[in-house]
Amino acid sequence: MTSDSLPRPPSSALGWVLLMPAGLGMLISLLLPTVQTIRLSLESGGSLTPRKFVGLDNYVQLTGAGEIWTALGFSLSLVLMPLLVALIAGPLLAFALDRAGTWPRRAGLVVLSLAPVVFSPTAVAVSWLYGLRPGASGPVTLATMLRDPATAPSGLRLIVAAATFGVVCALAVMAFLPALRGGAVTRSMIAVGVVVALATLAAGLQTFTLSALLTGGTRPGGAQTLAGMQYTQAFVQGRPGMGAAVATLTGLILGVLGLVAAVVVVAAGVRLWVAPGGESVSGEPYEPAEDTAPRQAVPAAGGHGFGPGGAGGGVAYGAAMPVPGTEQPVPYEAHPGTMGTPGSGAPESGGRGVSVAGRAAGIAALVAYAAAALVLTWPWLAALTRPSSGPAGLATHVNTWVPAVVGALVSVGVAYLGALGIGGLRPLGRRSEWLLLLFAPWLFVGVGPLGVAGWTDMRNLGLIDTFVALVPPVLVSVPCLFLLTLLCKGLAERSGGDFVGGVVRPSLPMAGILALVVTLLNGQDLLWPLLVVHDPGLTTAPATQFLQLRQYGGWPSAGLSTPLPVILIALLAAGAAQLLYLHRLALRAGAPGAGARNPAPAA
Repeated sequence: MTSDSLPRPPSSALGWVLLMPAGLGMLISLLLPTVQTIRLSLESGGSLTPRKFVGLDNYVQLTGAGEIWTALGFSLSLVLMPLLVALIAGPLLAFALDRAGTWPRRAGLVVLSLAPVVFSPTAVAVSWLYGLRPGASGPVTLATMLRDPATAPSGLRLIVAAATFGVVCALAVMAFLPALRGGAVTRSMIAVGVVVALATLAAGLQTFTLSALLTGGTRPGGAQTLAGMQYTQAFVQGRPGMGAAVATLTGLILGVLGLVAAVVVVAAGVRLWVAPGGESVSGEPYEPAEDTAPRQAVPAAGGHGFGPGGAGGGVAYGAAMPVPGTEQPVPYEAHPGTMGTPGSGAPESGGRGVSVAGRAAGIAALVAYAAAALVLTWPWLAALTRPSSGPAGLATHVNTWVPAVVGALVSVGVAYLGALGIGGLRPLGRRSEWLLLLFAPWLFVGVGPLGVAGWTDMRNLGLIDTFVALVPPVLVSVPCLFLLTLLCKGLAERSGGDFVGGVVRPSLPMAGILALVVTLLNGQDLLWPLLVVHDPGLTTAPATQFLQLRQYGGWPSAGLSTPLPVILIALLAAGAAQLLYLHRLALRAGAPGAGARNPAPAA
């Protein structure tokens, strides 16, 4: 083998080129709307009255009355129980599945995929409101607490905790499980736990759909969230300046949370990778031991800073590499999921035997989760068979899912290009991940905090009540950019300089999976369609449920926002992704050479 036969990675300059669409998307759809929101927060007036500059008066009014602090506290209180589920039940179930062996783990991941796929906030709210009807029984009767302003906040907290248990626990397991299989388990679990906690808090700060439907958008007993307060001020009372002030304060908190999460991820050296089909999912990336016997090496050629040994964290092209057949064997060390316990060498679990007790415990934990999720999801399942105001036409589903798909393809596609540039081509070498800090303030920001500015732009462009307006306004998905960058980074460290075969090809399925996830999120969004469309012929399924709930004598279908064809396609795709790809995902925090350094064991 000669140096000319080794894969030559593209120039790092291409990394900057691939990052440009993400940077432009961030500028247009995130940074400029943020600046516009801040500017609007310094003005008074509305759509029918002239605007004038008032400085910080809106902020003084909000903070002086104390209403915003009440909304902030209530928003955070909504995620207290989901946070406990994510940080306690999630890791415990992940640990049990990791110890249960290959097939229980894969079956568990498929079962866990059900909750995120079928979860619809509007459908959940509609189903729980059946508890207000005469003759209701079971957990759904918690909704009766919403009638009394004194008990409404507690009732909403309990309903949110019950309705989100399945999806929160499932997502937490999917986040923690790769950390149990990638090495440096303690560091990895801590890093994942911090990000999961911050993301849960950020979700609470932006809660809108459940509170808007279950409390009618009013403030019974203080049951108003920050997102609900922003919507009421800007679009119900016609005070966009006040709404923008609420959005600015919310965005400031979310920006800090995003920056903290980014610093934790980058400083901890988190990376993801996908083990090949014939490799144990729990094996670490191939990293030869430093103190092996002398080996033959190929002559060094100009390095390109790609791979584990280069400036970019990879193997420099032409650097000393072992000739096949001359590598020194490295003994297996502790299995990453055992926190230092020596493995027994069972190939199925990456160097650790699967005991009967471990398998039984994993299966029992999965059954317990499924039973709890089924009980807490029963209000929604029961509501699917109840009569409604009438089925929606095909146009409603087209309005819902076509813009959702378009928005997902654009935002995830742009994020994927940026991830290839940052994580795959390493334009700043080992410091490339710090480029993510440019996007970090919007890591946890959804449409809500930018909604006032987005609605203003749509109105100025004359796009209100048009099909184009239904496409989500975000051009780059920052969470997808982070996740894909960490994946491309881990793959690049293993690629040996083969950018296309070692980075692009194995990361492309993850981009497709994330496009499916973002499509489902876009299709279930209520706030943005509610802002930009008032024509009944253009309403989406969640907006239709919201409006029908406010009609006298009407009752929306709980299954309108989860049509069977969409759910079946999503379930098939999610199951295939778990069985063929995601079960091989591994995560590790730490420098490439930290911890155990051994070749991945064969499956």
